[in-house]
Amino acid sequence: MKKYDDIVVGSGISGLTMALILGMNGRRVLLLEKNPRIGGSVSRFYKKGIPFDTGFHFTGGLQKNGILDDMLSVLGIRDSIRPIFLSEDNANCFYFESENRLYEIPYGIKSIKEKFKGYFPGEESAIDMYFDKIRHVCEQTPSMNLRTLSSSLQSHLDEDFLSLEDVLNKLTGNPALKALLSGFAMCYGVMPKEISFANHSRICLGLYESVARIKDGGDALINAFREKFKNYSIDISCGNYITALEDIQNSKVGRFILNKDEEVAAENCIFTIHPKEILKILPQQHLSKAFISRVTSLEPSAGFFSVFAVLDEEYDEPDFDSTIVSIFPHLDVNRLLDPMYKDASALVIIKSAEEAKGKTYKTINTFEPSFFEHVEIWKDSKTGRRPLSYKNYKEEKIANILERIIKVFPKYKNRIQVIDSASMLTFRDYLNSPDGSAYGVKQKISQYNLLGKLPLRNLYAAGQSSLLPGIIGAMMSSFIIGRTILKEDRYNKFLGQNL
Repeated sequence: MKKYDDIVVGSGISGLTMALILGMNGRRVLLLEKNPRIGGSVSRFYKKGIPFDTGFHFTGGLQKNGILDDMLSVLGIRDSIRPIFLSEDNANCFYFESENRLYEIPYGIKSIKEKFKGYFPGEESAIDMYFDKIRHVCEQTPSMNLRTLSSSLQSHLDEDFLSLEDVLNKLTGNPALKALLSGFAMCYGVMPKEISFANHSRICLGLYESVARIKDGGDALINAFREKFKNYSIDISCGNYITALEDIQNSKVGRFILNKDEEVAAENCIFTIHPKEILKILPQQHLSKAFISRVTSLEPSAGFFSVFAVLDEEYDEPDFDSTIVSIFPHLDVNRLLDPMYKDASALVIIKSAEEAKGKTYKTINTFEPSFFEHVEIWKDSKTGRRPLSYKNYKEEKIANILERIIKVFPKYKNRIQVIDSASMLTFRDYLNSPDGSAYGVKQKISQYNLLGKLPLRNLYAAGQSSLLPGIIGAMMSSFIIGRTILKEDRYNKFLGQNL
């Protein structure tokens, strides 16, 4: 029976981060991945030789001393990552169809405030107060800064108990301004009336400070981690997962049974997978009814129906990939993220120039909010073996999305070719997610996520459902668990040596 210091379950960005933190601190680590390759939703897929990103498309925090810049630096892989910063003047554009108006949003809080004040004269005080509140929340949140992470634990703020909608309603009555200030809800998939203002602030600050893609997308991150693993005692095992926990004494697991009739021993096991998948593994006799209820009550965030397309090779467009365009049919963001909403949806359009085998492709990835209720009728089907009704559903979705893209970008007519598409069922089956949601569980007001120690003493939970959605929240959850597992003096030195 092989023995390790730590087992990390799941090799998405949180699992990769967790394994490397432990390995860099002298631990022997086993990284388990259920899929045939590591990376989870960070990894790319190729169709007709064209690369497309699965779940990682852009990020904040990559500017010098930004939170993601710091995390990659501590892990020793920052120099392997090449950010492609979007236009500083209009990195994000929001087009409100009901208003027939386009709003161009720069990055840098000072620039955003100036732009918003130009769009909304008379709302200067509301705009200043909104961004002051964003900064206050993040400055009071230790996990937003690796320099304070080692000495402080997370405590709740007043803003953790106020919804984003509550705060916006107190600041302004202007519906367009409120829609713009809550527009990044598409980056975490929760209605403004459900998410706390604090978590909205923690998620959005990085996107207000800078917006960047990464050359070669998520694969660049995966390759950087894989290369770094070679320097440490980190074993990767794909197609492998835990089926049972044995020799449980004093609430501590002694043996971990794997699906390939293997057994391993470890001092700790960190699960970076969905909380409901963790619950399936934990022995029910060691769980309280309250714990089971807590996990089963967690609701999925929004997912997406995604269309992956490419423009004609000869088509040329200056600054093709400098802007992300979000199309909102109206100003009510709550409705756009309501599973019961049936009218025209929001669309997020991300354009990127990608290189593969010496060729450059102008790709267009388009995302329409979706919920499991929309595809539940086909929930028992599998990819490649779904009924005709599902095929018709997808074709109708694709046609509608293409029509709306061409309405906003008429120059793409007869130049755009759909290469592939994916529903929430696609994401569910390929990523081993229970519901195919894009951001794990909903981040709701007063909700206690599964972060840190589990009911068995040597088991831990991390991942985007544990702290915050997205690459920054997922990675930071692993830094927090690292602080729990490793000796404080050593961990402080580890964090400080590259900051």
